[in-house]
Amino acid sequence: MACQLSEINIPSSTPGVDLFAKANPVTSPRAAVLIVHGLAEHLGRYDHVVDQLNNFGYTVYRFDNQGHGRSGGEQGFIDDFNQFIDDADILVERIIRENPGIPVFMLGHSMGGFITAAYGVKYPGKLTGQILSGAAVTVLPLFKPFQEIDFETEPRNKVPNELSVLICRDKSVVEAYDNDPLVLKETCQKLLGEVFINGATWLTQALAGYQYPCLILHGGDDRIVTPEASQYMYNTILSTDKTLTLYKGFFHEILNEPGNAKVIEDIHQWIDQRIQ
Repeated sequence: MACQLSEINIPSSTPGVDLFAKANPVTSPRAAVLIVHGLAEHLGRYDHVVDQLNNFGYTVYRFDNQGHGRSGGEQGFIDDFNQFIDDADILVERIIRENPGIPVFMLGHSMGGFITAAYGVKYPGKLTGQILSGAAVTVLPLFKPFQEIDFETEPRNKVPNELSVLICRDKSVVEAYDNDPLVLKETCQKLLGEVFINGATWLTQALAGYQYPCLILHGGDDRIVTPEASQYMYNTILSTDKTLTLYKGFFHEILNEPGNAKVIEDIHQWIDQRIQ
């Protein structure tokens, strides 16, 4: 049974910047799950996922990344991709303190999948497992032009968010995304270059040291993060407990796609098999 929602402001890894977070606890949780959202979005877009995970007996935490949603920091900007990773660890430490002895999982989508995979490399041994949805773990075709841009010299040049038509086949999801006041309408060159060039280049090389049990999920028709990224992760990591699932015809946001019940149930079954 779900308990009362709590909203939390937590100091981030950046001095003077607080993270806005929510905890959706359940009575006698069987596991705890931390959700890490993607580029330009915010934690509120996962309300339906939280409801389902609560129904499965999992306590759920989520937060807005720095510069996103209701968290602090310059909007659409980051100095160093490691700040995102270290922020996730602040949440993990809190979850472990508040849920002693309970298995903890991390579920990351897109840029949140990058953060999740990078967390797996940088902070081994803290989690029971990770779930990755359309994770940006390689340098993607969509962002390769940033290899030619000097985003260090002109870090705050704005880049419009033109991703909405690619996120989902469900037009109502696209319309809600476009009309959501907390979805960023633009980001900065520095954020995109730092995460999708510098961070992705580092992670591509570092994945050989990744060892967490992981469920790697991807839309077969994803045009933002190509499915080859997840295939690369699956082929490269050291994990002996690893599963790769591609959903034929699905666009990028597999948790919002028509047929998303199958995705959520796959997550449910995978977690349950690891907490018996």
